[in-house]
Amino acid sequence: MKTLTSFLRPALLLATLPAALTFSACSNDDDDNNTATPNQGNVLISHAAASSNVQVTALADDRQIGQLNYGQSSGYLKVNAGTPTLKINNGSQTVVTQALNVAKDRNYSVFVYSPTATIGSAALLSVSDDLSAPAANQAKVRLVHLAVGAPTPVRLSVPSPVPGGAATDLTTDVAFGTASGFVAVNAASLGLSVTAAGTGTARTQVLAVGDGTGSGTGTKNFEAGKIYTIVVRGISGAGVPAAQQAQAIIIQNN
Repeated sequence: MKTLTSFLRPALLLATLPAALTFSACSNDDDDNNTATPNQGNVLISHAAASSNVQVTALADDRQIGQLNYGQSSGYLKVNAGTPTLKINNGSQTVVTQALNVAKDRNYSVFVYSPTATIGSAALLSVSDDLSAPAANQAKVRLVHLAVGAPTPVRLSVPSPVPGGAATDLTTDVAFGTASGFVAVNAASLGLSVTAAGTGTARTQVLAVGDGTGSGTGTKNFEAGKIYTIVVRGISGAGVPAAQQAQAIIIQNN
């Protein structure tokens, strides 16, 4: 014998179908309306402008992507591919603006530097970063020359282990306001030098890289598989405050 509940169960099931179908349709609409992520590249920003040694704000197409004190570097930041405009602000004042060429999934470094010792002077140096892995038991390193008033060009060199011996150059000449490409170096603890023009023993040391903190002392352990940028920054000359004096620092890119 069928009860009243037995007769009603099919009707109740049918009544729930339109609601289920409606919910399913709404779900599909939500999926279709998702905003696609734009193509992006990766940009590392380094504040090396000794004549503008204040905190600055970096904006890409007027979107804030970071704030940096003098001497600081960001990690790699996502920036839309294309030709975004990078703007560096000191408070509400724009210090420098430059369009960047950014390709999808590529890596770049942008250095804010001072082209002169004039207070407030700033310019941008944008370079492409080849972060492909070095060979086994090797690291990669490059030199960026941004020290106002320092000798130019300079090279990155390995001092001779023999007193008075000739240094071994890792890079070719690097003029002020430019960067070398990455070069291979055997993984080891090294005390590298930034040297001025000359050949053999005539090459004079401009700055010791040391441990890469800017002190010029000690050595740096260049690890296998790692990639480094040595930045020569600051102002060379008498009477320069200690915080703005020329020094060599190391940025690790990976």
